[in-house]
This record gives sequence, structure tokens and C-alpha cells, in this order.
Amino acid sequence: MKKKLSNDAVMYCVKTPKQEQALGRVSKGVKCSVSGCSRKAVRSLSNARVKSAGLNVSDDERRAYLCKEHYKEYKKKTKKEKMVERWRYKG
Repeated sequence: MKKKLSNDAVMYCVKTPKQEQALGRVSKGVKCSVSGCSRKAVRSLSNARVKSAGLNVSDDERRAYLCKEHYKEYKKKTKKEKMVERWRYKG
């Protein structure tokens, strides 16, 4: 669709469908990567960071997908680590 703005300027409008396209794996409905869990994932994190927090995930993937409960557990286990990092860069 074409709209005339001024003498030389022309604006093109592109109509998009009403449904939005899911772009990431989490929005497409990937399951939690923690062994024994089959809930829907809400966050995607680095596999190395999740392993360092003590959660049991497999080595074959680069990303680890966590459900709401396991993400909460991850945040609790890395809280002190994040605080030390903030102190390091603060002063």
C-alpha cells in the first residue's frame, strides 16, 4: 500500500497478520532441560552457567532451557555469585 507524504516522499505500509510469529524456542514451547522435568520452559540460559549452579542438565546442547521452578532455583543458587561480581565492578 502506497501513501503520498510530500512532493518526493512516498511511504510504503506493509500489513502484518494479526497473529505474531514466534521467534525463539521458548515461545515455541520447548521443554525444560533439567533431567526428570517435562514442564514448559520460560527462560534460556548458557549450559555452562546452569551446570555451575548445580542443576543436572545434559552436555550436548549450548543452551539450557529452564521451567519456572528450576529458574527460581537457579536464581537462588547464583545470588551470592552475582553480588560478588557487582562488588568487583563497582569500585
